[in-house]
Amino acid sequence: MSDPEVKRFGALPSAVGIIARLAYAQTIAAGIDVARLLKKAGLTPQQIDDASVRIKVRDQINFLNLASDALQDEFLGFHLAQPPDLRELGLLYYVSASSETLTQALRRAARYSTIANEGVSLNYANERDATVTFRYVGVSRHLDRHQMEFFATTVVRVCRELTGQHVFPTRVRLTHRRRTVSPELAEFFGGNVEFGAADDDISFAAAAGLLPVVSADLYLNRLLIKYCEEALSRRPANLGSFRSAVENAVVPLLPHGKAQAAEIATGLGMSQRTFARRLSAEGATYSDVLESLRSDLAQRYLADDTLTISQIAWLLGYQEVSAFTHAFKRWTGVTPREARSRLSC
Repeated sequence: MSDPEVKRFGALPSAVGIIARLAYAQTIAAGIDVARLLKKAGLTPQQIDDASVRIKVRDQINFLNLASDALQDEFLGFHLAQPPDLRELGLLYYVSASSETLTQALRRAARYSTIANEGVSLNYANERDATVTFRYVGVSRHLDRHQMEFFATTVVRVCRELTGQHVFPTRVRLTHRRRTVSPELAEFFGGNVEFGAADDDISFAAAAGLLPVVSADLYLNRLLIKYCEEALSRRPANLGSFRSAVENAVVPLLPHGKAQAAEIATGLGMSQRTFARRLSAEGATYSDVLESLRSDLAQRYLADDTLTISQIAWLLGYQEVSAFTHAFKRWTGVTPREARSRLSC
């Protein structure tokens, strides 16, 4: 791979950092040693204090995971999305709030979402239903729960505020797994929430897209679109490591036994030779990526006591539990059952 290509895929996606700063404030309020958490996540107090500084999306995800553990709040992202004034979202909120209909608002939010967070690309479609789809770019999706749940919650809040109606999604699908759907989360979304799904998306009835936006302002909207287009043109087109793109392609294929290098390369639109070369440029091989990914996922799945060991083995693409046990012991020095018993202590 040429040097320009290596640099292009080496740039890490950044975000305005609203979610990290909200989590920081809550952690401070709880009297927790937040400096230790920031350091572990690769962040500094100066980055958090200066709202004009963008934060690496990877670091934000890591900090949210650490803050969730420290606060003992399993649904931190969902809770963080509840109280803020939506105007804190800045330009992205105002260009949506000045649109004429909910479809226009969501379409513009999707187009300009990378201004706020380069690691997540949104798409809006209004066919059989009105659906917002989230896709992680340059960031490994399997590392995250809280950022995604913040986004999903915020989308619903925005829809309700813009229309002045208490609209409910017809379906919420999230690819990460959870033990249960909490009662408060089910109440907020209306009950139809699926974890461990194939995609991250939120759907509303198609008629919801026709709802008028109560704060519509055609002249302001034209002006804001101009600013958004300028801001969008300044954002890099390709971000993040190639490895993260590979990981995001592998996870949904693991349980089906289709996570072979050839399958992933085809899915990413390249030859196996190019696929191997791009990973090599980042100091990795496909077997490295697969091994590390399975290890990370195994630790997360073991924390979910609704999953049996055999189910976890299947989710990771092992045909036999013994093969999973052998691999897990190689990674950690203990068996999956021993690791699970330590988690429950």
